[in-house]
Amino acid sequence: MKHESFNESVEMYLKTVSELAMQEEPVPISAVADRLGISCVSATEMIHRLQEHGLLNHQPYKGVHLTDAGQQKAAEVVRIHRLWECFLVDHLGLAWDRVHDLACRLEHATATEIADALDAFLDHPRTCPHGNPIPSAAGDVMEVEERPLSTLQPGQTAVIARIHPETDALLRYLSELELVPGVHITLQEVAPFRGPLILSTQDGIHYLGQVVAQHIFVRLEDGTR
Repeated sequence: MKHESFNESVEMYLKTVSELAMQEEPVPISAVADRLGISCVSATEMIHRLQEHGLLNHQPYKGVHLTDAGQQKAAEVVRIHRLWECFLVDHLGLAWDRVHDLACRLEHATATEIADALDAFLDHPRTCPHGNPIPSAAGDVMEVEERPLSTLQPGQTAVIARIHPETDALLRYLSELELVPGVHITLQEVAPFRGPLILSTQDGIHYLGQVVAQHIFVRLEDGTR
């Protein structure tokens, strides 16, 4: 394996673990493998290599979490990725649902000095077009108070804040439904047995599966409990 390829793989794994992490809970290797579209065996081999490099820790039968060094590196990659998304949407006029994959390609070929120049050119944006916070050059990430749409109760009203983690297929689907950051929604009903969520927006009624709802983070409207 070439050195450049290894570095790119490192960045992909660290970013993936960072995206899948929930509070302090370890990320299952199966989730990492599924996100990257590879086998658990391949993911386990790479994770052991990353542990040897001090970038993450593996807890057998539980999962992995990033070390401080791994978290710093992951934040660098996420920063570059989300800055490119801003540039592609705001300055090249590319569609909101198409830039994730393009930014994934650019993030591995962007030096720190280019990222810093891009950040300054964009006037230091705080979030990407999909609503996710952009880490600072020091690796600090703005705290957010959103909650998954799947946790809302019928009758609650909220505004879509961000989509996380992103995939091209998910973004295309939500774009078609016009369920994007800034849209106000009201949860009307949840079908029994983990059935779809029935949402209303100013454009009408939408039926949304539980899995998709877990990727949409919202902020409750003032006065909503």
